[in-house]
Formats: sequence, C-alpha cells, structure tokens
Amino acid sequence: MFRNVVAVLCLALPLASGPAPPHDPAPSSVDAFVAAYREATGLPGAAVAITHGRRVVHAAGYGETASGEPVTADTPMAVASVSKSFTSLAVMQLVEKGEVELDRPVRGYLPEFTMADPRAARITVRQLLNQTSGMADSAFREKSLPQPDTLEGAVARLRTARLATEPGTAFSYHNTNYQVAARLVEVVSGRPFGAYLDANVFTPVGMRDSRTVDTDRDLPGSARGHLVVLGRAVAVPEPAGFGNGSGGILSTAGDMARWLIAQNNGILSPQSVKEMRTPSEQSGEYALGWMIGRTGRGTPVVQHDGDLFTSTAAQLLMPESGYGVAVMANTGTAFGDADALMDGLVAMIEGGTPEIPSSPPFLVTDILFALLTLATAGLAVRGVARARRWAATHSRWRLLPYMVPLVLCVMVVPIMRVLLRGGDIMWVQVVYLYPTFMIWLVTGAVAGTAVAAARLWARRRASMEIVVE
Repeated sequence: MFRNVVAVLCLALPLASGPAPPHDPAPSSVDAFVAAYREATGLPGAAVAITHGRRVVHAAGYGETASGEPVTADTPMAVASVSKSFTSLAVMQLVEKGEVELDRPVRGYLPEFTMADPRAARITVRQLLNQTSGMADSAFREKSLPQPDTLEGAVARLRTARLATEPGTAFSYHNTNYQVAARLVEVVSGRPFGAYLDANVFTPVGMRDSRTVDTDRDLPGSARGHLVVLGRAVAVPEPAGFGNGSGGILSTAGDMARWLIAQNNGILSPQSVKEMRTPSEQSGEYALGWMIGRTGRGTPVVQHDGDLFTSTAAQLLMPESGYGVAVMANTGTAFGDADALMDGLVAMIEGGTPEIPSSPPFLVTDILFALLTLATAGLAVRGVARARRWAATHSRWRLLPYMVPLVLCVMVVPIMRVLLRGGDIMWVQVVYLYPTFMIWLVTGAVAGTAVAAARLWARRRASMEIVVE
C-alpha cells in the first residue's frame, strides 16, 4: 500500500509549463494508480489495456471477480455497450463486400423487420448505426417489456412498436437499433451473429478469449459484477436483460489491446474508417458505433462507453498519436469506475496527473439513508405500539401522510422515466442505481402501512368495545 501511494505521489510532481507530448506511462505507474483508485473507492476488480500504434504498452488485471477469482489480463469481463463498435464493424465489413449499402432501407436486407408504424420501412442501415432511426425508449420500452432470448426474437417483438420520430431527424440512444443491426448481419451472412464475429472479427484480430452472449443468464462468473453499499462491494446478479448486438460482448484486457491495435492496422479501408468516425448531424458526436470528442486537454478522441447495472467499460482512441485505452470494471453504471479510470490513464498519457477519489462514491449518502432507515423502522415500532392511544384521540384522515412512501414506491418508475427524459427503466433497476435510498423508501412504505393498519385496527376495536358496552 505504501509503495502504491508513493508511486501515485510521484505522478503528481509539477510538470513543465506547456502541454507535454503524449508518452507511454510506465506500467508500474499504471499499476500504482489503479491500486490507489481501488483502495480509495472499494472497486473489487478491473482490467486495463493501453496501446500505442502496434504495441501493447500495458495490459493487466487487478483485484477479484464477483466469484472471488483474481482478475488477470486474460479474464473475460463484460464490455457492455462497447459492443456496439464491434456490431458496427461487422456491418461495415458487409458494406465493403458489397452485400450491404448504408443508405438502403433495412427491410431490403431484413424483411422480418416490421413495426406498427409505416415510417419504419424508410429506416436505413446507417440510421440504425448512428441511432437516428426514430426508435426510442419513449415509444418502445425495451427494458421493461418481456425480454427476448435471441436476435430474431428481439426483432420480432418490434411488430407492435411505433417510432418516436421520423427516421433520420433525431438522435436517440436506443439498444434495439444495434440488435436489429446484429440480426441483419445474421441474415445477410447466413451465420449466427456470434459465429460471424468469431470468424470475421475475433479470430482475425487475435481475440482468442472473446465472445458474445445473448442475455444476463449467459454471463460467466468472471463477468458478473457488484453494487457498492456503504463503501463495501456486494456481488449481485445483473438484472434480467437481452444484450446481443448492443451490449453482449465479453472480452479481456489482452484481447481489447489487440482490438485497439487493429483500429490502426487496416481492419477496414480508410473510407470505411472515415464513415465509422463521422458523426450524424442530429447528434454532433455519435457516429457509427463510436463517439467523437476531446480529452480535457483538447486532444481529439474516438471513444465509446459501456454500462451495465453491475459493470462498466470504456474504450478510447487518440488518432493523432496512435494511443488506445480500454478499461473494464466490475461495478455498475451508478459508480462510473471505468470512465474514471479511463480519465486517469488518458491524463497519464498526456503528461497530467490522474485523480484519486478521497472516499468510496456515495458513502456519505449511503450512511445518511442507512440512518434514516433505522430511524424509520424505530418510529414504526413505536407507532404500532402506541396505536391504541393514538386511535382514541385522532381522526383516521390523519393516516393519509403515512401512505406517501407506498405511493412513491409504486410511482418510482414513472418518476424516473420523467427524470431520464423518456428513458426506460424497471423497478429493480432503480434499486440497483440507488440501493440505500430504495431500501429506505421500501422500509418507509412498509412502516407507514403497518402503522396505518395498526391504528385503523385499534380504532375498530375501540368502536366495537363501545358498541358492546
């Protein structure tokens, strides 16, 4: 631990004035940064890959998986929506072969793609990949509807769906776009999506430990993740969901290093690479499975993040210097550990200082809600014990405020959808995002209902006793 702290402090020495040119961070400095970050945040495990041109600068694993095994450079972990870059590549390979045209309607290649909206016939392949198809969570509740088991099923459940906007007029990040794109690859190539990726992406690139899965049930122990509650990581299963094509790839630090190198090594023609890295006018930053942006120091980057409720991932390319970074972390989207580690590693490449959090995320908030939960439970016990005394002096209408937590429990999903601007979410997913708050809210709902029921029962008994007398 002391060596880790010293190494990180060394990274913080004053830099010469002016921006430093990108350079390889020392593997020992990377290890020290990740170790210090994990110690500060309680992050159980992570995997990191840094490349430069055709070289692997560093690829390593840290900590433990949810099943207690050490994370190494060869441990398969979930990359979540980073998978979209792979799906886009698969489509672009078919484009280069002349089997698919980006600006041709999807239905020309995938006749089974039908919706209860005639405008869907105009959705093009490009609009799937840059997320301007008109499909959106606000019109199709992809997460809260029954989940499919296959890509074919993911497309079939669209038959009763409608579009939120006219195709090509608005950007909306929607996983179903990429599930339809992956199914298109299956139909055009005549092979299951996983088999296509293995033969045309993973094997040629040398990603021997990577694969794609359909649902949360297919995640191996190494790819399962955690919530962090009161500063402690708790291994939990991923909420039920379908992710093939949009977020189903499992990979390792070593394989992601090979993937990053392949982006600078002729994996596609220069024209196809340009297509993949040209954002739509509607979003200004989302291209075909990649996002275009800049680092805090202004360096142009091509990147994509990935979020599950129990793990996160991130990848980034710096085209001008040829650097690439990939990170997988086994905590969920509420904590943003992959992005935070990515920011630190990019800062090191750019000659800056990586930031180390001072404490686990939301620790103070968790403590507050834990205390509120205990206080709520204690007040409920007191309220039930004094129900008879209360019933003798109060009107039953005074019980209405006790039902507010129950109403909030019932309404939490609609409220969250408003806060997410139409984004879809399930009740259990809200629990994963805000565990201590939801524990307090459920405790409050149970406590309020119990107190109200006890006091109503006490009033009834008191009334019956009066009648008997």
